[in-house]
Amino acid sequence: MNSVRFPAESAAHARTVMGWPPAGSVWGRDTAAVRRDIAAIARTVAAYEPVLLLAAAEDAEGARKACGGGVEVVDVPVDDLWLRDSGPTFVIGPDGGPAGVDFRFDGWGGKQEHMRDGQVARRVLAALGVPRTLAPLVAEGGSLETDGEGTLLVTESSLVNDNRNPGRSRDDIEGDLRELLGVTEVIWLAGVRGEDITDCHIDALARFAGPATVVLDSPPPGSPPDVWTQVYEQARTALETAADAHGRALEIIELPAPDPARLGRRGADFLGGYVNYYVVNGAVLLPRFGDRRADERAAAILRDLHPGRDIRPVEIHTLAEGGGGIHCATQQQPAT
Repeated sequence: MNSVRFPAESAAHARTVMGWPPAGSVWGRDTAAVRRDIAAIARTVAAYEPVLLLAAAEDAEGARKACGGGVEVVDVPVDDLWLRDSGPTFVIGPDGGPAGVDFRFDGWGGKQEHMRDGQVARRVLAALGVPRTLAPLVAEGGSLETDGEGTLLVTESSLVNDNRNPGRSRDDIEGDLRELLGVTEVIWLAGVRGEDITDCHIDALARFAGPATVVLDSPPPGSPPDVWTQVYEQARTALETAADAHGRALEIIELPAPDPARLGRRGADFLGGYVNYYVVNGAVLLPRFGDRRADERAAAILRDLHPGRDIRPVEIHTLAEGGGGIHCATQQQPAT
């Protein structure tokens, strides 16, 4: 029996790993603004657990000034800030110590330059002295969601895709995921290919909030039918008939997105959903978008689902314009 264990995000963390967007990155003129968003997240997380921030040597001093003394900056250069995807996926190894899976980040199927980011998982694990397993498939951390009890939630559009795993079947990929992560039940949602850079990562659609409990991103009331409402409807239907690794039916908690009309002018890539929240030791970080009613509703839902944790809204307007959120920009190392 595989003794690797993939803990839930709500389990205790040793640290959070993040990345500092470098000068000359894809962020262009928005680099200063997105750095402010990353610094706000890093400072908030650092109030609850250690933060390891990756930065090129020439950017390190500015990163330290922006993030404060509670954040450790290390010399690991990155192309972009999305450490959930480029960084290692941490697990508990057979010996009970930390281990990391390198899912061979390829720029979300070759969509973005990743000369540095393709080496991030290896370099982070080496810096931390954590054993590394090189996966036989390509995936990103944002495409993997677990309850910590043997259940994995994924989208087919992201993993069973020729831009990452050409010629490989869903069964092949599922077998590798079971072996690498020690899971026993994989729930597949359809997702959608080609509509965003991730090919519909699970962490912007559905998240485990506890045993047999799934939080589902849902369109705001009155949303017209489009590709994303179809993704939501398919996901809800699939989750209603799914069971976790222990045979339990899933309780589905909807987390409505904010009203786009209340958010001002936003770009086509804007990720305007709350389900990309991040759970740390003692707190939950979620985006604050400016639709007060929706912001407060999301905070109340997550407070009920994570009793005893502080609810910490963080404004991430520029980060969200890049198609990601707080969860996408962070990666946890479980405590052992």
